[in-house]
Amino acid sequence: MNPEAQAERTIRGLEAPVLLDMYRHIYAARRIDDKEIQLKRQNKIFFQISGAGHEAVQAAAGSLLRPGQDWLYLYYRDRALCLALGMSYDAMMLQAVGAADDPQSGGRQMPSHWGSLELNIVSTSSPTGTQYLNAVGCAEAAWRMARIPGLEDRGQGDEIVLVSSGEGTTSQGEFWESLNTACNLRLPVLYLIEDNGYAISVPVEVQTAGGSISKLVADFPDLLVEEVDGCDPVASHATLERAIDWCRRRKGPALVHARVIRPYSHSLSDDERMYRPDREREFEAGRDPLTTFPRRLVDEGLATEEELAAIRAEVDREVDAATERALEAPQPSPDTALRFVYSPDVDPTAERFASEPVFEGEPTTMVDLLNAAMRDEMARDPRIVVFGEDVADASREGILGEVKGKGGVFKVTANLQRRFGGVRVFNSPLAEANIVGRAVGMATRGLKPVVEIQFYDYIWPAYHQIRNELALLRWRSNDDFSAPLVVRVPCGGYLKGGAVYHSQSGMTLFTANPGLRVVMPATAEDANGLMRTAIRCDDPVIFLEHKHLYRQAYNKGRYPGPEYMIPFARAARILEGADLTIVTYGATVQRSLVAARELAEKEGIAAEILDLRTLSPYDWDAVAESVRRTNKALVVYEDPISWGFGAEIAARIADELFEWLDGPVKRVAALDCQVGYAPSLEDATLPQVEHIRAGIRELARY
Repeated sequence: MNPEAQAERTIRGLEAPVLLDMYRHIYAARRIDDKEIQLKRQNKIFFQISGAGHEAVQAAAGSLLRPGQDWLYLYYRDRALCLALGMSYDAMMLQAVGAADDPQSGGRQMPSHWGSLELNIVSTSSPTGTQYLNAVGCAEAAWRMARIPGLEDRGQGDEIVLVSSGEGTTSQGEFWESLNTACNLRLPVLYLIEDNGYAISVPVEVQTAGGSISKLVADFPDLLVEEVDGCDPVASHATLERAIDWCRRRKGPALVHARVIRPYSHSLSDDERMYRPDREREFEAGRDPLTTFPRRLVDEGLATEEELAAIRAEVDREVDAATERALEAPQPSPDTALRFVYSPDVDPTAERFASEPVFEGEPTTMVDLLNAAMRDEMARDPRIVVFGEDVADASREGILGEVKGKGGVFKVTANLQRRFGGVRVFNSPLAEANIVGRAVGMATRGLKPVVEIQFYDYIWPAYHQIRNELALLRWRSNDDFSAPLVVRVPCGGYLKGGAVYHSQSGMTLFTANPGLRVVMPATAEDANGLMRTAIRCDDPVIFLEHKHLYRQAYNKGRYPGPEYMIPFARAARILEGADLTIVTYGATVQRSLVAARELAEKEGIAAEILDLRTLSPYDWDAVAESVRRTNKALVVYEDPISWGFGAEIAARIADELFEWLDGPVKRVAALDCQVGYAPSLEDATLPQVEHIRAGIRELARY
């Protein structure tokens, strides 16, 4: 067709070049899906999940977004959107075959798990729903940076954050938590809900009350809600244009509910014929944008059949060529498996994190010294934000002159808001996933969150985020993205009355996750120095604070100065001895010390005590050196004796130091049950001084 004639014709104001680009991306996305399906059946790739039927609304979105400026948190069906933003066919095929040169993950992620540092597509993960809170945190980071002196230039502009999912994922609680925060702060987050009617085999009317997510969210304040036929790229373009403009003008978030189709099964592991009748599938085929859109372009004079055939032929050639290159690409070298589990740039075990204390003032509590460390670091680094449940002095800043202020249920964050303001120190909703999920997005965008989970016993809603996003983001993205932040977690028993939901420890919950650094100080001064290291570390840190140690008179220490740091994996020798080694951490350090001193004085048993201080990484060299000298090992820990972190230490001693042992590796730990409310139950459950004393005596007999 004559270019001049083409230019005179539009569909709802969209000219031929835009429409033909959208068609190209729709066709290319389907073509790559089909190529992957072919390769899977030939056993040349190992997984396939398609975006078939979703392409039209995605192509429209990609034509409106600003690659490299806007931020995107996508889901596994967003192939056409990635293509429209500029992702190459090679990138997709390299990921499909798991190639070392896969630019999205280096062969670590399954196909259709998108990621691009250049395009601001934050690495996609498989769990449905985690991306919502991350996206809100990403948008919130810009909102806060624009209001923090020294960071204003990072937070200005009209960029938006797009987060997408299917309608099934809106059943996740984190979707609702994210909407609550996005609307509360009027954040520029565009929710693109691609509703194909099924979550694997579960139809939408079973997933969603009334069968429409847009109707359920219609009353959220400042949320623009739009519905559109997501199989119509022109209508989708107009709808998304309004939604994006709403977000760019900072009027609040927007939700576009796009009704699409799913002409293929959920994935190649699924067969939709088992739960969808033929008549339903045939009806949907009549809406398929792969056939309806090119017919419309021809009917309305925007393209000829020959032009569209030329586009298809060109795409076919390029996809085939990309496939051949990918199939010839080398697989990742086995020796790269551990690469980027942690930061390659900042090693928190290094000597640079070792500094001498410069003591000031009188001895004070662990609470005060933790507070002092955060105060120092916040003054040093404007990127640090502190939030969680009740951590602010008062959410309503106007009343700060009238009240003493909260500052956390244990007062660890007291007066930080007064000093640094409510933009940097603020309360979260009563929702643990909200805290960690937002923090992940903020950290990815450039802030340094230090967040609090009020009690370890309530961390479970956040574990989804901790395990699947916080610990894995750097590794799964091959170091393109990371989330260095600190999660403070008060934990532990010995409280008298803490009971089942205020007395647990659970270190193994975190140490079993590569990618997390796990810290547990036993003294006030160690807490101060380790907190600085945790904040300056470039990895996510779980900072476990034993509640029993917060204000114990024996645990007071002096302020060691604003530059005092302790490297991770640097155990402290609490007591020297030649007869046996006690390896411990947290509240059992003091109990071990009491027991060991009693036996040294009364029975002449000289036990050496090592306080690990950090659990991941831990100081194996110190453990091995001590056990080689004493030839006996007792591991003391507060968790249940079975499956705990201490069991791993005991197993490694038995495995690697067997030749030096003159007796069995013994353990003293809690019973395999929860902590009860009655003091008699708590005392019986948790390891006490007498239990440790008995363990020392028994081991010393060998």
